Amino acid sequence: MYSDQMLKDVLKRAKSVAIVGVSAKQIRPSYFVARYLQLKGYRIVPVNPGLAGQKLFGETVYATLADIPFDVDMVDIFRRSDAVPAIVDEALARWPHLQTIWMQLGVEHSEAAEVARARDVTVIENRCPKIEFQRLFGELRMGGFATGVISSRL
Repeated sequence: MYSDQMLKDVLKRAKSVAIVGVSAKQIRPSYFVARYLQLKGYRIVPVNPGLAGQKLFGETVYATLADIPFDVDMVDIFRRSDAVPAIVDEALARWPHLQTIWMQLGVEHSEAAEVARARDVTVIENRCPKIEFQRLFGELRMGGFATGVISSRL
């Protein structure tokens, strides 16, 4: 459904990522995805109403997307699929020129995705940016995984 080139382009153009539903618990997938992306140079903007005002990854945690006082390039959703429409609506209201809405593994909502696509926002569903980054930029290969990506790099 998503070409490798399209995913690579999305990951290359994004500089800041609001992660909705991020956890402060280091064993949670949202935490290690956020930490990994930060280590790869992305500015992580944590969004979790239960942690609002605290610091996570050196950044202030915001209760909602509407509370973020600056632009972000991508919204990464770590919430159940039924929460997606409200998050998409909030993101589109906050950032009319948002580049990407990314829904994590197991998260899909076709109607909300179509609303975003109608506004020229790239939408990726049921994928993980950490896994895609590792797969597309050669890191999984180092662990012995067959990524399906042909490269002359070792």
